[in-house]
Amino acid sequence: MAVLPLVVAPDPRLKKKALPVERVDDTIRKQMDDMLETMYAENGMGLAAPQVGLSNRVIVMDIARKEEAPKIFKMANPEIVWESPEIKSYEEGCLSVPEYYAEVERPATVKIRFIDYENEIREIEADGVLAVCVQHEIDHLNGVLFIDHLSSLKRNIITRKLVKAKKTAAEPVAS
Repeated sequence: MAVLPLVVAPDPRLKKKALPVERVDDTIRKQMDDMLETMYAENGMGLAAPQVGLSNRVIVMDIARKEEAPKIFKMANPEIVWESPEIKSYEEGCLSVPEYYAEVERPATVKIRFIDYENEIREIEADGVLAVCVQHEIDHLNGVLFIDHLSSLKRNIITRKLVKAKKTAAEPVAS
């Protein structure tokens, strides 16, 4: 397994819609494993392929708290097939939008259809943290960041700070 480099906003790759996976084969399984290792290395809870520069519809998640056994999900082509009318607000963050957190409203419960690690079609109903995480990661596959759910004022402030941080990081150090 390998830790992959993260793509950080603003980067045009994060705004593109990812392409479907034909089947989960050894190549996709290796990608899922590498993404999971990358997510753990970055202390994340979920990761989508575009966040590591790959344009396919693959996500990984582990929603367990530190003291719990892992609750790992590896999904290809995840899609929301049903969502509850009830809306919940959660504070979200993102490995591709480092150091920023904001309240985002999403359906409280969703039903997801996806292809699993063994290339089987599955459906699960998700609520709580899993529902938030899976919706957040599916957004990435559609070129949407959590900050896109915020008001344009908040989104623009965060985006300007991210651009400034990228410029500062790219400036050569004077010797």
